[in-house]
Amino acid sequence: MGQVGWHPAVIVWRYALIALLATAVNLLVQMMWVAWYTGPEAVVLSVLAGTAAGLPLKYVAEKRWIFAYRARDLAHDGRLFVFYSLLGVLTTLIFWGIEAAFHWWFQTHAMRYLGGAIGLTFGYFIKYQLDKRYVFVDWPKEQPA
Repeated sequence: MGQVGWHPAVIVWRYALIALLATAVNLLVQMMWVAWYTGPEAVVLSVLAGTAAGLPLKYVAEKRWIFAYRARDLAHDGRLFVFYSLLGVLTTLIFWGIEAAFHWWFQTHAMRYLGGAIGLTFGYFIKYQLDKRYVFVDWPKEQPA
């Protein structure tokens, strides 16, 4: 288990490609959702639907193509996915915080988007480090109670 001997450049390119693919799926589902449903909270529901589509894709792809990790069983895989997702919430807050800070400080759309790009890059870097150290690692097997 764990990361195989891939060159760091291969990991960076794979990680970027997976992030791009998951983002594309997320945004496509959001667009489809808003085209289908225009009622109350359409945008919020579209974001949730997009996340529900993109997150599992990103988890499975990273588990296989970045960390070469195999869960022990379905229950273990489920716990990993929940932990992976919770760490994603943390890094999303970092991304949003940097984007909001740029928006507040510079008061322009261009700088907000620059802050978003910086925040997203920083968030993805931190997410990779957290996943490598805490998610896709060989945990001791649970002992029965």
